[in-house]
Amino acid sequence: MVEELFRIGFGYDVHSLVEGRPLILGGVKIPYVKGLLGYSDADVLTHAVIDAILGALGKGDIGRHFPDSDPAYKGVDSLCLLEKVVKILHDEKLKVNNLDATLVAQKPKLTTYLNDMEDRLSDILEVDPRVVNIKASTTEGLGFCGREEGLAAYAVVTLTRT
Repeated sequence: MVEELFRIGFGYDVHSLVEGRPLILGGVKIPYVKGLLGYSDADVLTHAVIDAILGALGKGDIGRHFPDSDPAYKGVDSLCLLEKVVKILHDEKLKVNNLDATLVAQKPKLTTYLNDMEDRLSDILEVDPRVVNIKASTTEGLGFCGREEGLAAYAVVTLTRT
């Protein structure tokens, strides 16, 4: 049997913007008049990262591991879910080699918060912050993100053996 050198995973998540909820992205609270609607804290960035890691591991998706039918996950901090996924990662004797993610939001502008998100995620992933890259983009007013109805996040990870 040939030992794989690395694995690649892709993740995506989307949530609606609503009033009366905090906006949390990558574990960072962003001051804004709306937040994301979801069973947990609805952190689309962290959810996309979780799905990317689980995909690279061949272990399904966030809903399979943390179903919204389980009261234990009602309002949960998504970084806590990521910590559980990192435990699975370590049990498999793998580590994150690289994380590249994109947030899609017309508003609010996220540029000033990206470094904080990278730092929070790299801490949880137990990796050097230089291997975590987060970008933000608008849709030039197109689609649900452009109409400010919601936010989306995409993430790609590579995993290597420890």
